[in-house]
Amino acid sequence: MTALDTTAVRDRPAGTGDAGRSGGSGGSAEAAQAAPSSAQSFRDAMAQLAAPVSVITALDPDGRRRGFTASSVSSVSLDPPLILAGVALTSSCHATLTTTPEFVVNVLGAQHRDLARRFATQDVDRFAGGAFDAWEGSGTPYLPDAALLVRCRTARIVRAGDHDLVLATPVEFRHGTADNAPLLWYRRGFHTARPHGA
Repeated sequence: MTALDTTAVRDRPAGTGDAGRSGGSGGSAEAAQAAPSSAQSFRDAMAQLAAPVSVITALDPDGRRRGFTASSVSSVSLDPPLILAGVALTSSCHATLTTTPEFVVNVLGAQHRDLARRFATQDVDRFAGGAFDAWEGSGTPYLPDAALLVRCRTARIVRAGDHDLVLATPVEFRHGTADNAPLLWYRRGFHTARPHGA
C-alpha cells in the first residue's frame, strides 16, 4: 500500500523486494501460488490489508505548503520512538518529504473522506478550503480536527524499491475527540471502523 498521491486512488505497495521470486522449491505449484506472479497480483493481495488514512503535510524550501494522502504510515520502534512514512519516488511531494526537517502526520477521521480524495489528486489546490492551521513555532500546516496529529522530525531516509521510507522521531502529539471514528483504506476504498456491536 502506498501514498495515495495520484490522479486516481491506487494501492500499489511500498516495495516488492524479493516477494516476486520463488523459493527453493524447484518451481512447485505451492511456491507459484505463494509468491506474487505479477505486480497486479501483489496489489490485489495488499488490498486486503486495512490501513489508517493520513494526510502528511510539510513546508517546501520556499515555505509553500505541501501535502499528500498516505496509508503507508506506521510505528517502527519504541526505543527510540520512530515512525515510518512511505512516499513514492514519483510523488509530487517526494522532494519535500525527503528534504524537510519536519512534517506532520494528520490521521484522518470518517468525516475527512473528501479531504483524503483531494490530497490524492494531482494538479489541484489541495489546501483549498482553509481547514489547515500553522503549527506554532514552525509553521508546518496541520488539520485541527484530525483524529490524531503527530509532529515529526526527520531522522533518516531509506530507499525501498520505488519508494523512499522516511524514518522520523515524533516530537509532539495532539489527540482529537475520542468518538472520532478512523478513516481506513481497504479493498481500494474508504471505510470507517465502528466498535463491535455498534
